[in-house]
Amino acid sequence: MNGPVTELRRFVRAALVEPVPRDHTESDAAFRRRRLVAVITLVVGAAVLGWALRITPGDPLFYVGTLALAVVWTIGAFASGKLHLGRAHTRSGAADGRAVVQSLALGTVLLLTFLIGALVVARIPLLREPVDGLLAHAALGSLPVVAVITAVNGIAEELYFRGALYAGIGRRHAVAITTLVYAVVTAASGVPLLVLAAALLGLVVGLQRRVTGGILGPIITHLTWSLGMLFLLPHVLEFAS
Repeated sequence: MNGPVTELRRFVRAALVEPVPRDHTESDAAFRRRRLVAVITLVVGAAVLGWALRITPGDPLFYVGTLALAVVWTIGAFASGKLHLGRAHTRSGAADGRAVVQSLALGTVLLLTFLIGALVVARIPLLREPVDGLLAHAALGSLPVVAVITAVNGIAEELYFRGALYAGIGRRHAVAITTLVYAVVTAASGVPLLVLAAALLGLVVGLQRRVTGGILGPIITHLTWSLGMLFLLPHVLEFAS
């Protein structure tokens, strides 16, 4: 019987280290087209994101801006070429599963890590004020609507960053480059902690993309983290105050 440390090592290796065999090779022409579409989408998406995150909290235009961003990421992703759901390792050692349970676990670990960090952030005004400003969109607007928008944008971001952009970079350094680009684009928000979150989240889902060869795992991890933060972070900040 394996101990908890051994099980943890096996999980990390299966979820984030050892790629599932696959062949997603495409023609040179398709690869060049994917790159061109990915670059154009990135420029447009970064501009829309910067605008949306600077809309005054409570303004209905925020919903329009964030949905517009999701449309940009989604159209760019599907226009770039074929996207794959990916496959995951199973406990039996096979490589024909779907990264559902793994992703829920990874998303939960990320969520707990950030919520614990929020206990520290809550006591540092310089760090907390930008976070409060970002959460004000949910506090002053309709939380159910914001939740739906958060989910839609999370899916759209993974379709683009771990779908189109990752595939457009090629096989070398794709995890590092997509993580860096994701963090830089998020910097348009002007919230330092959101940039850090994007870097850490981007690294985890980038490794998932490398292992599974698809977008299903990253999407589930992203949604678990982002929706958890939306509903739980305000309560953690209030508790720590």
